[in-house]
Amino acid sequence: MKLKGLIGGLYQPLSSADIETIHQTSLTILENTGISYESGLEGTIDMLEAQQARVDRARARVFFPKDLVEAQAARAPERVILFSRDGKNDLDLAQHRVYLGTGGAAIKILDLESGRARSTTLNDLYQLARLVDALDNIHFFLRPCIPTDIPKDEYDANVFYTCLKATGKHVMAGVNDVAGFRKALDIAAMVAGDMAKLKDKPFISIITSFAISPLKFCTQSTLIMQEAVRCRIPVALSSAPMAGSTSPLTMAGTLAQLHAEQLAGIAVCQLTNPGAPILYGGIPGMANLNSFGYLGGAVECGMMNAAIHQLADHIKVPNYNSAGLTDSKIPDVQAGWEKALTLLLAAMGGSNFVHHAAGMLESMLTVAYEQFVIDDEIIGMCCKVLQGIEVDPEHLALGPIDDVGPGGNFIASDHTFAHMRKEYFAGNGVTDRKIRDDWEQAGPQDAATRAREIAKTILAQEEKSYIPAELAQAIREKYNIIGEA
Repeated sequence: MKLKGLIGGLYQPLSSADIETIHQTSLTILENTGISYESGLEGTIDMLEAQQARVDRARARVFFPKDLVEAQAARAPERVILFSRDGKNDLDLAQHRVYLGTGGAAIKILDLESGRARSTTLNDLYQLARLVDALDNIHFFLRPCIPTDIPKDEYDANVFYTCLKATGKHVMAGVNDVAGFRKALDIAAMVAGDMAKLKDKPFISIITSFAISPLKFCTQSTLIMQEAVRCRIPVALSSAPMAGSTSPLTMAGTLAQLHAEQLAGIAVCQLTNPGAPILYGGIPGMANLNSFGYLGGAVECGMMNAAIHQLADHIKVPNYNSAGLTDSKIPDVQAGWEKALTLLLAAMGGSNFVHHAAGMLESMLTVAYEQFVIDDEIIGMCCKVLQGIEVDPEHLALGPIDDVGPGGNFIASDHTFAHMRKEYFAGNGVTDRKIRDDWEQAGPQDAATRAREIAKTILAQEEKSYIPAELAQAIREKYNIIGEA
């Protein structure tokens, strides 16, 4: 059952008038309030000023004319394809097509054996990529954890090498600096065969947190963003304000500010390299006003992230956003309802590239092997909703109904056998549907325990390397690749 790239747009929290009102408010913010910037962006600011943006260097602020913003947004591609290595998991980000996958920068993981939280390692990243490679409903691999056991200056090369070795799905990650991006780019080009082949079908992309909310350009991430678009590598323009903390408490106010940040980032990208493939990367969240931390599982996050797709679609740019977070610390019932609600809202909303959709716990601080298995099941169910109900003569079953007749049953019907494996979502085995006696006899297990066993079974299988041994050796000779992965 193919459950990827299905069409959303079924849930629209904003009306057409709402969308236009927010868009115009965002343009007003850019023109009147402007965007601040850190030092080190002189070249970027000079570029904007040369295009008629007004710059107040004394206040380190740039003001964007409405016409400039809308002209640059119109240059951004309406369709972006993020390629996989084998062509079986390409992500065609157009209109309301929906793909869901991993994401985050967790620094803790629930150990697969002990169940206790510990620091994440490079081997965890490798094993998680192997796990996701085998889970059909997780459509891409955005680096979900930060290896805490490798030096910072070796981070980018090792992360991309490890991900590209372990999975054939599209790989996205952030990098620490421009030098790190160039290392990752070079490794990917070696894997592709050469740089031209990589640019023709990019199977990597870069996430850049270019905006420090509210309304400020981050120097390091903006420079990475510009370097990536110069190289025609797809970039997700991530900005993630928290309502009540780094954006207004109200959802509409957060969306207006975030849309302004995105429009400014898009303008910078398109002025740097017109037509460069980018993803509108709005990730609206909420602050926990009791602790001032991040609230990941709130239903309003699902609502706002669905609205983000509407705003991105309004300017005809594919979007990257977030769903599937939870504030729970373990794979429990709270994690289940928070993830299911936000994932379903984002999927029904039509969001194109939904990260954080698998594996995350504790408001992005922690991941768990078993949670990836559970979330693969939830994502599959969400995609089944998008698939809808097929109505045609075969599915209406008029003939079988007449054959069985009143008082009969359809258990042995040829029609039942023809459709039993494709009409309903089968899942990966983590959902229990046994009667109680059979469940108890088999050794009663909850969903988390079953998911842990499924993860162990997958990871016990023979390892498959997506980087041939000779090429792996060549990469190791050029870069300090740590560990056995």
